[in-house]
Amino acid sequence: MHEDGSISQAVIDEVARLAAAGHEVMLATGRSAAAALPVLDRLGIAPRYVVCSNGAITMHRDASAPMGYRREWVETFDPRDVLTSIRAHLGSARFAVEDEHGFYRYTEPIPDATIGMDSERVDFDELLKHKATRVVVISPDHDMEDFLQVVERMGLNRVSYAIGWTAWLDIAPDGVNKSTAMERVRVAMGVPRERVMAVGDGRNDIDMLQWAAEFGRGVAMGESPDDVLAAGSELTGTVEVDGLAMVLRTL
Repeated sequence: MHEDGSISQAVIDEVARLAAAGHEVMLATGRSAAAALPVLDRLGIAPRYVVCSNGAITMHRDASAPMGYRREWVETFDPRDVLTSIRAHLGSARFAVEDEHGFYRYTEPIPDATIGMDSERVDFDELLKHKATRVVVISPDHDMEDFLQVVERMGLNRVSYAIGWTAWLDIAPDGVNKSTAMERVRVAMGVPRERVMAVGDGRNDIDMLQWAAEFGRGVAMGESPDDVLAAGSELTGTVEVDGLAMVLRTL
């Protein structure tokens, strides 16, 4: 997906070809379910599972459910300690917490493509009262290098976290990420490990790329940061040259 939210026709065509051939093409995303499910319509697919919120929520296709999917597996944690710790280090940061129902509470606006429409603005203390599947932290005052240093000093314990393209931190329950959710999906569907291919370009894809690469194919997009490139077993072109379509054509 391009920065403006568009998806090229080449990618849509390749996804359609693979789905018609019997491959299970699915999404594993940091987005909430409300923000992720509309992308399926644009791709013209209806996979059995959709991994959302960086692995904390996995949706299962269900024609009787709103938007055609219900929550199958949900991982939560108490966000109080991590929120208060981060606020002490990043006083001007923006915070958002997603609960088990996919509802977001946020202190200041967060990009809509990430959190979806089901949300409300609250005081920071309100964030501490609800179990979380995901915590999002954005620090507009930091450049990436400074932000990485601050996160390193925080020494986040008992949570999993991934750092985004900018000063953006995604926090999930301990031991939960895209790879743990995808392994659960793989087992449920009976797909051999060597028949798995994952493609990604963000730091929240690192665990998934390493998991896929162990027996199958972990493909890093050309625009990926160096640590993401190192996690993959293969490299394809950038999003600007339809790198995803390139690698899908190999199937």
